[in-house]
Amino acid sequence: MQNITVSPSTKNGYEFPKKVGIVYSDVKREYFPTEAQYLTEKDADKDAKTIASYLDKLNIEVYLYAGNSRLTKFLKKAKPDMVINLVDSVKGFESLASSIPGVLELLDFPYTGADILGMSLDTNKFLIKKILQQNGVPVPHYQLITSPNDFIDPTLRYPLISKLNEIHGAVEITENSVSDTEKHLKERLKFLINTYKQGVLIEEFIVGREVTAILLEGLNKKVYLAEKVFKKTDGKYIFSTFEDQWLKKGSETFVYEKYEDPILREYVKRAFDVAKMYDYGKFDVRIDQSGRYFFIDSNCNPAFGPKELDVAMSTILDMYGVNFQEILKRLLLNTMRDAAGKERLPYTTSEKDISSN
Repeated sequence: MQNITVSPSTKNGYEFPKKVGIVYSDVKREYFPTEAQYLTEKDADKDAKTIASYLDKLNIEVYLYAGNSRLTKFLKKAKPDMVINLVDSVKGFESLASSIPGVLELLDFPYTGADILGMSLDTNKFLIKKILQQNGVPVPHYQLITSPNDFIDPTLRYPLISKLNEIHGAVEITENSVSDTEKHLKERLKFLINTYKQGVLIEEFIVGREVTAILLEGLNKKVYLAEKVFKKTDGKYIFSTFEDQWLKKGSETFVYEKYEDPILREYVKRAFDVAKMYDYGKFDVRIDQSGRYFFIDSNCNPAFGPKELDVAMSTILDMYGVNFQEILKRLLLNTMRDAAGKERLPYTTSEKDISSN
């Protein structure tokens, strides 16, 4: 195995880990209130095995663990050099996913993705909106609703879209999510709150185009932008629904095209930092008819995997000539470097150099 020199200040560069643990969501149907939410995680173990096959190609010994009460025992026994954290929920609750980096911190295992704070913030969309807004990142006007009888802010302009505050994966994002009237919105809020037992974020729906932004962190931060060009034109409001993301292949409803704007790139970098993300992150951004940007969603530790898993990160980066093997290598090196307590310095090798090792 060759070392990869990342800076003149490192004598021998960094090596890939010899043993890697992959922790994924422990998924059981009874953990989830609806089939839709279960569907977003039911293949967690299969996806982990697919990623493990790429690590095998690097001659890395791989251990697979479900993120449950037995995790500590397995980690202590195998003693991996680092852990790839793929856990989105614990016992069906996304808000408990931050317990996984907590365990890894206590056991001193280097790991990928956001830490306890970043993952905790990520499962509160209202709080993320507030943080982005306070730091100059544009977001639509919004309100958190905790009861179907809550007063609706009269300054909010219809149409309004309603989203579960603590659940990602486009769960319950359907054609019925956008409300043109208060009566429709109230019915929607009653259903969501009673079914999922959590608050609902309502925000002004931005009519226009949509861009997905991926930030991949190494010794520097690189932002990759792609516009979603929707094929469907029959709906009143055009946006990506749960059905589009989980019941169809992405190419059936939209295609990605490269998008370039240095202003948006800087917004993405700022959002990544203030949301306390790490290693990689994903943002969905709407562009209104005046060309203004509005950040409508953010995900730390977004879906991770090769292009064949229909993952946005790999699909978009592949457009820029960066394949999943290169993404994985950068993630491994980044984690091992940080575990060694090294200072972050600009790369002296290109992505092409990395892929050739």
